[in-house]
Amino acid sequence: MRLLRSTDLALRVLMRLAVAGGSQPTTRDVAAAVDVPYTHAAKVVADLRHRGLLTARRGRGGGLTLTEKGRGASVGALVRAFEGEGDVVDCEGGSATAPCPLRSDCRLRGALRRAQEAFFASLDPITVADLAADPTGPLLLGVPRVRQGGA
Repeated sequence: MRLLRSTDLALRVLMRLAVAGGSQPTTRDVAAAVDVPYTHAAKVVADLRHRGLLTARRGRGGGLTLTEKGRGASVGALVRAFEGEGDVVDCEGGSATAPCPLRSDCRLRGALRRAQEAFFASLDPITVADLAADPTGPLLLGVPRVRQGGA
C-alpha cells in the first residue's frame, strides 16, 4: 500500500511539531524541515488545524503548536482520515474505466479490504508522540535545510 503525499506530509509535520519543544515553527519552517513545497505544507497544515491536531497563530510570535489531541493522535486514525476508507481497487469502474467483469463473484476485493484494515489496525496503537520519540526526535531537529535549485 502506498500513502498519498498529503498523508505522508501530515505525519511528518506532526512529528516535527512533536519535537519543537517551546519553539513555534512557521509553516515555512516546517516545509523546509521536511523538504516539501510551502503551498503543499500550507494545505496540510490547514487540514490538521481544522482537525484540532495543531494550532496556528499568525504574526510576530506566531507559529505552529501541536495540541495534546495531536500528540496523542493514533497514526492508524490519521492514515484512515487522510487516505479515506475506500477500496484498494476500483471494481466498479470510474469515469475512465469499465466495471470489472469479475466484480460480482471475485474474492480479491474482500481480501484486499481485509489486508487494508490489518494495515490500519497495525498503526492504531502508535501515536504521534511515539513516532517522535528517540532516536527519531533528535534526528527531526537536526535535519538540515535542503536548498532546491542551487544557491
